[in-house]
Amino acid sequence: MDSKNYHEDLSHIRSMMERSSRFISLSGLSGVFAGLAAIIGAVYVYFVFQREGIDYFDGERNIYGPALVKELVIIGTLILITAVSCGYLFTAHKSKKKGLKMWDATTKRLLITFMVPLVTGGFVCIALLYHHLFALIAPATLIFYGLALVSAERYTLTDIKYLGYCQIVLGLVSLFMLGWGLVAWAIGFGVLHIVYGLIMHKKYK
Repeated sequence: MDSKNYHEDLSHIRSMMERSSRFISLSGLSGVFAGLAAIIGAVYVYFVFQREGIDYFDGERNIYGPALVKELVIIGTLILITAVSCGYLFTAHKSKKKGLKMWDATTKRLLITFMVPLVTGGFVCIALLYHHLFALIAPATLIFYGLALVSAERYTLTDIKYLGYCQIVLGLVSLFMLGWGLVAWAIGFGVLHIVYGLIMHKKYK
């Protein structure tokens, strides 16, 4: 009897430590909706290229006009806003349901760790855009996003690092297949997010 209580106490202490040191309220459904938004955005961008007579898949250094660049930035921003909004809403709901605080010291550490490689990657992508190296932007976003996920793993669910590794590998491969960067982007931010989200939703619901 004492041994059973001892193990229960250890399990309770371990759970308390996990909650205090890791942000465990990430919702798998947020990944699903972020993935759907990314796929819709990628398909829309493909048709935008078709409309402009640009064969993105030839891997050449196509020169995009200011109007097209502005439209692509707007599309990317809308996808980001949609993904972040879904992430916040589903995560807030899960936190409330489990009676956990969403904003605390752990959340702040998570955001800082996550944002450092992400912001760095953002500046790299801006530089690529400035130098008209458009075919490298999709691989760069995948690589730096993957690095951000791996870095953030220490403050949230450990499973997230596997999504990060997949993003990094996909980004590196797409560096050698520049004409297929948009497809790689759709797979990384779309399909992988949906698969990861469904697995996490089933595992931690």
